[in-house]
Amino acid sequence: MIVTQIDTGWQVIHQQAHGLLAMQLALHWQVGKRPINWVETLVALTEHDDGQTKWEGRNHLTTAGAPMHFQILDYSVEQCKNMIDIGLQKSRWNALMLSMHTSFLYEPKRGTDKALDVFLDQQVKNQAKWRKQTKTTKAEVAYAYGFVQWCDALSLILCMDQVPPEGRRLEVSPGPDGIPYYIYQQPDETLCLDPWPFEESSVTAHVELFQLSQLVFKNDDELYNAIQDAVVATKEWTFRSA
Repeated sequence: MIVTQIDTGWQVIHQQAHGLLAMQLALHWQVGKRPINWVETLVALTEHDDGQTKWEGRNHLTTAGAPMHFQILDYSVEQCKNMIDIGLQKSRWNALMLSMHTSFLYEPKRGTDKALDVFLDQQVKNQAKWRKQTKTTKAEVAYAYGFVQWCDALSLILCMDQVPPEGRRLEVSPGPDGIPYYIYQQPDETLCLDPWPFEESSVTAHVELFQLSQLVFKNDDELYNAIQDAVVATKEWTFRSA
């Protein structure tokens, strides 16, 4: 979950909803710069946070009983395996994109955990195998995953309310073309990206979120039920080219 403390309690966005937001943004990418296997890449982007831990025990709570923000968790090899398995049942390309995502996230942690090292070694083999099976080059795969990573980064910035005020610029990340992209708020409170990456001059995207007034929960069941009973809200952003 993406959890933000607000004046009335907690704002919760499911990570799968963040993936859906990332896919909404991706749909507007310039047609001439889209990666190969476009539809499969969009599906992989939507699924890149799937396979989450079950709602049981206290899997989604901090020690203090608050809803657990995803960055508090270090990593879960089991979740990574589940996510890739979900993609593999659709296509080798989907699994390849998701495998690349785990490498991007966790290669910097190599050497800290034996089980993680075994998993990362397997991904190196998987990626070589799936490139061969999909008849794609390292450059094509790197470009497509760079696109996935960029959309993921932009979606997270929005979900975590990280856009700085007063027109200050924040780097999203380098795009698949290797160019750094920056986000900033315009005087009319619309957002802009520099350079402009979208096909249209105006783009709107949204995400579903929940606001919880209860601060502490006994277990996952109590938190899950509170989320199901919460009023469904939608947060929307509009981007306009400068």
